[in-house]
Amino acid sequence: MLAFLFPGQGSQYVGMGKELAESFPKAKAYFDQADKVLGYDLTEVCFSGPEAKLNQTIHTQPALLTVSVAAWAVLSDNGIKPDMLAGHSLGEYTALVAAGALDFGQALSLVQKRAAYMQAAVPEGQGAMAAIVGLTRDEVSNICRRFSPPDVVEAANFNCPGQVVISGSHASVLKAMEQARQWRAKLARQLPLSIPSHCSLMRTAGEKLAHELDKLELNQTAIPIISNVTAKPMTSAAEIKAALIKQVSSPVLWEDSISYMIAQGVDTFIELGPGQVLKKLLKRINKDVSALQVEDEDSLQKTLTILPEKFGSCYGEIDI
Repeated sequence: MLAFLFPGQGSQYVGMGKELAESFPKAKAYFDQADKVLGYDLTEVCFSGPEAKLNQTIHTQPALLTVSVAAWAVLSDNGIKPDMLAGHSLGEYTALVAAGALDFGQALSLVQKRAAYMQAAVPEGQGAMAAIVGLTRDEVSNICRRFSPPDVVEAANFNCPGQVVISGSHASVLKAMEQARQWRAKLARQLPLSIPSHCSLMRTAGEKLAHELDKLELNQTAIPIISNVTAKPMTSAAEIKAALIKQVSSPVLWEDSISYMIAQGVDTFIELGPGQVLKKLLKRINKDVSALQVEDEDSLQKTLTILPEKFGSCYGEIDI
């Protein structure tokens, strides 16, 4: 079985998607559409930066969505269809497009508002996120409970065994990082993100997002999407809306989501979008599965070459 994975914030880099747009008209069409829907030159931000502008949440989120959808489109044009989908945080919106629940224009508008609501929820500099490596999820959760409440620091991403991201107020995140070092964590490093995602500080953003989702009619998904919030499939519009609202302020159960898919029979995963963050996490969760990637023409051709070897005649007629 095959699953597509879509990256979230932190995977972006200047130049992402440029080669896809130059090589594939369908990919370029998504960038052109994004520029029109958003009302500014997102293509220029993706291809040329500057990096500081690309890293602003209000630009990062629609940029990642656009690049990942473009990668999905060129792979799908070669007849590659997944059995399951999953996206890390923001990546769930790309999964919704791939599953037919949202069209690209709807997803762009929703993600642009999501980014604005998240940025507004916590003033600049008052929130932080940090990666803790080398401790168990229970140890990291126990550390967070030492400093929250009255302040906020919570486990935000359970990415893979021994890697947990924490999120909350800046001061409490720093305290939790120091405690993690005292507990002999291999690494406790603050991440270069402008918002404290997936913690209770984002509840107001979720409430605002709920109003936007109420205005939309979502389609039932053609392919199961594994929810960040539950690590289980979601297919109905009601399930999807509830999960997207909760996701903003709840931890991403990424390790659990991958483990669920493997238990269902998925043995090959393709990361679609910039970077290799999810591919690397995947191998830390289970070394026996196949991890492929599409972010440019070279990685596309490599994936198209490997898939027929993996699945036989099922993908024997793809155009490379």
